Amino acid sequence: MEVQITRQEALALLQKYNQEPFHIQHGLTVEGVMRYFARELGYGEEEDFWGMVGLLHDVDFEQYPEEHCIKAPELLSQAGVGQDMIHAICSHGYGHRVTIKPELEMEKVLYAVDELTGLIGAAALMRPSKSVMDMELKSLKKKYKDKKFAAGCSRDVIDQGAQMLGWELDTLLDRTLAAMRDCEARVHQELETLTA
Repeated sequence: MEVQITRQEALALLQKYNQEPFHIQHGLTVEGVMRYFARELGYGEEEDFWGMVGLLHDVDFEQYPEEHCIKAPELLSQAGVGQDMIHAICSHGYGHRVTIKPELEMEKVLYAVDELTGLIGAAALMRPSKSVMDMELKSLKKKYKDKKFAAGCSRDVIDQGAQMLGWELDTLLDRTLAAMRDCEARVHQELETLTA
């Protein structure tokens, strides 16, 4: 797993195709969560690769929503991103727009946490603290079960992601919550700098 571009180049690429602070924050959050899981699951030497995949996973989403994960290979190739990373990024669209199945543990993690980080982020905004730091698994599970809450975050994809990883749903929810706690302050700080 070789990283062909720097994080600075990856961030510039994300910002080139995404102006909405929400989309930039989502990319930074998924990057932080992927880095956390790389360390937790014993892939510490691949942390930069995992992080970059998380940062760039929605590179084409804002400008090409109908071609999400289809347009990405072109945009990423032009920027010098290698095939390993392009494959990993596009695999999170499996079952929707693409047939690239998540095979590596890293790809399965991305598939599982992409929608889930959105749901957890929405749940955090409902809290007085606007933070995941004081969110408990019990309250997250309540929001998860309420199909009307953050309806755009597919529970089916999250469930399938947990199955792909061979984890109980509660394990995925709990570990992703821990990952978001780990990176929340850094994400907010960087987002403020980028959108100032």
